[in-house]
Amino acid sequence: MSAAQIYVNLPVADLDRSVRFFSALGFAFDPRFTDDKATCMIVGDGIFVMLLVRSFFQTFTTRPVCAGDCTEAILCLSRESRAAVDTMVDRARAAGARVPAEAIDHGFMYQHGFEDPDGHLWELMVMDAACPVA
Repeated sequence: MSAAQIYVNLPVADLDRSVRFFSALGFAFDPRFTDDKATCMIVGDGIFVMLLVRSFFQTFTTRPVCAGDCTEAILCLSRESRAAVDTMVDRARAAGARVPAEAIDHGFMYQHGFEDPDGHLWELMVMDAACPVA
């Protein structure tokens, strides 16, 4: 059996703005899945985020699409170090993200995050590999 892949789909108001924002954070995009309605952001091996113009996103569901003032999910990405967490938050802030809270150090885990230009919440974390999982 091959490794599973995950494709997270997010509605965006302005696709070009989103591409500029996430490019500033160091993400790349797959041109094979990019047009004026969508792009495929490469997060890692087998992990992708489809950024879809809101009207196109709406064609995949009959339910209302959350916009700005509500939270549907928090996307959490692991990083290799505290410095990598802080660097990505700094890049996000410089690219226009809102950083609603200070970093939190739980001892075994360090986390920080930001809101992208469309209000999607991104959490970044690094966890001590020696930490026992309950």
